[in-house]
Amino acid sequence: MKYTVSIEIALPREQVVQLLADPAQMPMWLRGLVLHEPLDGVHGQLGTKSRVVMQTGQQKFEATETITRREPADLHEIPAASVVHFEREIVGKGMWSAAREQFTEAGPDTTLWVSENEYRFDGVLMRLVGLLMPGAFRKQSLQHMQDFKAFAELGTDVRESQG
Repeated sequence: MKYTVSIEIALPREQVVQLLADPAQMPMWLRGLVLHEPLDGVHGQLGTKSRVVMQTGQQKFEATETITRREPADLHEIPAASVVHFEREIVGKGMWSAAREQFTEAGPDTTLWVSENEYRFDGVLMRLVGLLMPGAFRKQSLQHMQDFKAFAELGTDVRESQG
């Protein structure tokens, strides 16, 4: 299953990617995040493997994330015409996914974030979930992007809106 979602953020691209790359900020915008800890490497750097635990209601999901691309490596003084790439693979029980994030300047103080996502499922249950609820994955990706936009632009913390 593959899909692409996008959003515009009313901030300069350099500020957006620096906020997105900062592990201390993640709990404020990544709804359901319980834990994101590097197992091997430095957070957000190419090749780093991290343990990720997410929770939705009573449902917990644990996976391993590997950073497969980060260009440029230095997120300061990024040339205006270049595209910033963050890519990662996530492997969890019954599932493999890849997310390819691209950030471009849509204007002097506006960033376009395009997220290409791909999922593959193992086992009958996860394949069934993928077949019956493909929109749920797209909706969740868009929710994370909207939460990040609200955090980046307005300082909204998702933990304050969770019960």
